[in-house]
Amino acid sequence: MLDFTVAIPTYNGESRLPDVLERLRSQINTESFCWEVIVVDNNSTDNTKKVVEEYQKNWPVAYSLKYCQEKKQGAAFARQRAIEEAKSQLIGFLDDDNLPAPDWVAAAYSFSKEHPNAGAYGSQIHGAFEVEPPENFDRIAPFLAITERGDKPLRYEPQKKLLPPSAGLVVRKQPWLENVPSQLILTGRTDGQMLTGEDLEALSHIQRSGWEIWYNSAMQLDHKIPYWRLKRDYLIPFMRGIGLSRHVTRMLSVKRWQKPLAIFAYMANDIRKIIFHLVKYRTKIQTDIVAACEMQLFLSSLISPFFIYNKIYLYKYIKRGEKIESN
Repeated sequence: MLDFTVAIPTYNGESRLPDVLERLRSQINTESFCWEVIVVDNNSTDNTKKVVEEYQKNWPVAYSLKYCQEKKQGAAFARQRAIEEAKSQLIGFLDDDNLPAPDWVAAAYSFSKEHPNAGAYGSQIHGAFEVEPPENFDRIAPFLAITERGDKPLRYEPQKKLLPPSAGLVVRKQPWLENVPSQLILTGRTDGQMLTGEDLEALSHIQRSGWEIWYNSAMQLDHKIPYWRLKRDYLIPFMRGIGLSRHVTRMLSVKRWQKPLAIFAYMANDIRKIIFHLVKYRTKIQTDIVAACEMQLFLSSLISPFFIYNKIYLYKYIKRGEKIESN
């Protein structure tokens, strides 16, 4: 058994992985514990595997660099594979566009000792923008996994309905395996599908079981944001995917008999937000990208219950019936 695992789920990460691996190769203050790095290739069609193989030739012997493939498409499947492959009880997830600080691994391991009841904890994430973000971008920055919540650790309280993103997230293997379904409802963005929220779904299961979720300010990393991720044709579908997934994450903490009332309450609140947003911004929604993103989030959140039922629950029900008939 090792003390810590860094897992990097990636899809076509040939050009992005080198920067992450360089940062991991030069981590400091890790001499007192044993750790490893695992790259989980989620069906890449580029030279991702060759990039990892080249790094393996000159990788430090003090900690291993491993490569594995996950054939099921989606970040949820890649993270589940990482959990299964990890030889430690602590797994720190880095996206292939995350650049960890030199002491990120040491800070992650240290926090686990100081907070034994933490089932998961997130990093302080700074945006590394290729171009200047639009005005008032801070209003939607958290949706792009930018998390700057101060320089002190904070616990995510269940009643506040707020959880850290998967970028820079550390989880304990035990609460994950005991509480997170191997098949989540949300599976992550894929080609042609921007539906997301699989990380929040997993964390909700862990938090609901009684484990604490924390923000660790000492774990710092930069999230590289290329210019195209700030364009309307990316941001609007991106926010739509977040909104459409919200019914799943909203209902996880609601008891079955309370769900009809909760759905009505959430929908009423979404309508209220839409009306106030229209009154406040009016025609600016057409020209203000941040206001347009917020409106898309509110609209998509409103229709999320119908979308999730038709596209996911009903689809799985039909597939299950077809499988039974074929047998």
